[in-house]
Amino acid sequence: MEESTIIQAVLHALEQHSDKISSKMEEMEQRLRGEMHEMGQQLRSEIHAVETRLEAKIDSLREEMQQMNRQLNERSDRLEEELADTQTSVDVLTTKVLHHDRKLRQLAKQA
Repeated sequence: MEESTIIQAVLHALEQHSDKISSKMEEMEQRLRGEMHEMGQQLRSEIHAVETRLEAKIDSLREEMQQMNRQLNERSDRLEEELADTQTSVDVLTTKVLHHDRKLRQLAKQA
């Protein structure tokens, strides 16, 4: 009977030890789940922050490009005006040269 009592005591001790190990494993699992959840939240937060910064940078670059486009259009308009003015001047001068050339030929014929 003593042997049976010892075996029962050992089995009871093993069962208690198994329960403690199971309990500790469940605690570790819960802690691990909590840490993983926290890390997931932290990653989402960091990704959102990076996304926000990228959107702001893209908006800034878009505005800069639009401003450069406006400046380019203004410059192009000014150059077109200058070209039109230059063309008008060339037309006037060409007309004068032709006029003077005719006069010179007339004078040459008279002489």
